[in-house]
Amino acid sequence: MASSAAARRRQEMAAEGQRHLEETIAAAFQILSSMNDELCNPTLWSSSSAAAAAAGGAGGLQHHGNNHHHHHQHHHHHGGLPPPPPPLHSADSDAADAAGGGPGGAPGSGGSLDEARHRYKVAMAALRTSIAAVSSCAQEMGSTEHKADQAEIERLEEHASALRKNFSLNQLVTGAYLAMSIPNISHTTCFEHNCFG
Repeated sequence: MASSAAARRRQEMAAEGQRHLEETIAAAFQILSSMNDELCNPTLWSSSSAAAAAAGGAGGLQHHGNNHHHHHQHHHHHGGLPPPPPPLHSADSDAADAAGGGPGGAPGSGGSLDEARHRYKVAMAALRTSIAAVSSCAQEMGSTEHKADQAEIERLEEHASALRKNFSLNQLVTGAYLAMSIPNISHTTCFEHNCFG
């Protein structure tokens, strides 16, 4: 009874381990798929290039605007109002818009890949735990089955010994019966031969 319960528990653990293995394989495939999407998606590459170009262009415009503003301040030093400052628009805002940080921007890369990596780590940890549990259960079952087999072997040996004793006893009884029967048969045959011959 205990052996059947242990075997059933081992089957359940094996099925659970199979599910964890399938989940690990699916997560690994999701990682490869996400990497392929990021490497082969031209939108992500163009977004990165646009962000770099926007950062360089904005830096140049900022430097040119500062020089132009300084030149006008120097020109109107003795009279007139200075020109209004340029609108605030930094290179960081351009890069954020290009990477998806602003409205209308492309979605940032790495989200699905990070999710796939996290899913893979969780599935792998669960798979390792399941494998360890199945291995421990197998060792316990092996010890239990060994004890049960040993007890069964001893029982069979005792039964065989009893059968051998019974067989030997039957042989002795049969031999004694034959030894007693043969003289009687000979005497009866001799009597019949003398009397009716």
